[in-house]
Amino acid sequence: MSPADGRVSLIVPAVPPLEMGLSETPLLRVSVFMNVFDCHVNRAPVPGRIARIAYTPGLFLNADLDKASEDNERNALVIETGTHRIGVVQIAGLVARRILDWVREGDTVATGERFGLIRFGSRVDVYLPLGTAILVGIGQKAIAGETVLADLSPAASAPLDYRVA
Repeated sequence: MSPADGRVSLIVPAVPPLEMGLSETPLLRVSVFMNVFDCHVNRAPVPGRIARIAYTPGLFLNADLDKASEDNERNALVIETGTHRIGVVQIAGLVARRILDWVREGDTVATGERFGLIRFGSRVDVYLPLGTAILVGIGQKAIAGETVLADLSPAASAPLDYRVA
């Protein structure tokens, strides 16, 4: 599920932030950009246990830029589902100067459960296994806890083909 209300801005293979301990090779990154008018409460994209939380201070570049994933202030969570380890990264934007986190390592979350908030324009990245079937397109409007981003089932794996919605 989408972790944020906003627009799907990127669907690319990317190495997740190293502090997450997920992978040093690219995973599939789906980015949802929230403008200042979107709801900024963030929701768990999958059910599972919060295995890791890593806060990284940084810059406040426009969150719609790809470079924001590396340089901006961020809060990264790893959620273990039992079969997958999914990364979720809250990224502060140009106006957003505050990330709030409402969960702790070891907590369990349900799909769509609120886990945090980013003030004003910002972005949330979700890191999925390569080959995951993506069910959204770039430019598509996403609703937190409602819009299905991808299908993680092995039978649903698909080639990398991200069409503009």
